[in-house]
Amino acid sequence: MDCFYAAIEIRDRPDLANKPVAVGGRPDGRGVLTTCNYIARKYGLHSAMPSAQALKLCPKVVLLPVHMDKYKKASAEIHKIFQRYTQLIEPLSLDEAFLDVSEVDLHQGSATLIAKAIRKDIFSQQKLTASAGIAPNKFLAKVASDWNKPNGQFVITPDEVYDFVSALPVGKIPGVGPVTEKKLKLLHVETCADLQQWSAEKLLQQFGKLGESLYGYARGVDERPVKTKRIRKSLSVERTFEKNLRNEKELLDTLPDLFTELQHRYENIQQKPPGPVKTIFIKLKYYDFRVTTHQIPALKSRQSLYKKLLLEAWGKCQQPVRLVGIGMQFDTASKDTQLKLLEE
Repeated sequence: MDCFYAAIEIRDRPDLANKPVAVGGRPDGRGVLTTCNYIARKYGLHSAMPSAQALKLCPKVVLLPVHMDKYKKASAEIHKIFQRYTQLIEPLSLDEAFLDVSEVDLHQGSATLIAKAIRKDIFSQQKLTASAGIAPNKFLAKVASDWNKPNGQFVITPDEVYDFVSALPVGKIPGVGPVTEKKLKLLHVETCADLQQWSAEKLLQQFGKLGESLYGYARGVDERPVKTKRIRKSLSVERTFEKNLRNEKELLDTLPDLFTELQHRYENIQQKPPGPVKTIFIKLKYYDFRVTTHQIPALKSRQSLYKKLLLEAWGKCQQPVRLVGIGMQFDTASKDTQLKLLEE
């Protein structure tokens, strides 16, 4: 979907159609943008930008609060449209999904025509625009979906894969963030053609598990199927504070509420346990937006263990903190183990 949250707000308020619009938190606190429309992006606004900074860059921006129930409802209706065409749907978020249409007979079995029909149905029923990528695998479809945004689609046929991928900048590969991209450029790797010169062993040595994916992606290879059921691998909660936390006591005072919220979220998934706890972790974001995480192996999620992690993290860098998060990772290979997960 194209700037999904903002597009829904503009749909419901047509007077905003030609104005810069953003959705996010209040600028007088720690609010950040969730998304913004393309008019706002021309001023340099983007998701995760502090709302106060967005207002400085674009004083005329219309900043609206998040209405998650409304977005979830629209997403559910869009998924009903998907289901008319295929049952092989892998949601990535409220506004993005993979669809496997390789066995669909509608529209002469043409994935290009199916994508066009889905986009037409979405606009007809929801008055929202969507962009699509059509390709032989998930990696290429993901890249292609961004190629003709907004309200467009892009096709990569099997015959075009090699030439397309060879010219593709490594920064366009999903999973390659700014840090990895910088590391690749220092190694004189700027395109997938450059990446093709590296052996699988060398990429694994340099980038670990990501190196395996990079080896395949550089050649346009991605064997991952579209998964209709996703196994939860982790669970976490976090909170951004209006004022920086400046000492150990203020940091620890956040823990009871965070732990209670984590427990509540776990109870909501308890009927389908994803597996026993493998590790627990904490996340701190400092006043200057640096982020640190600490984790330890654990069989259970205890408040006392999160306290220990918080104290260790604080002791290493006693700087003002704007965000605290806690969470757990599951051993999804051992789903049969009965969990008694959250205990004081």
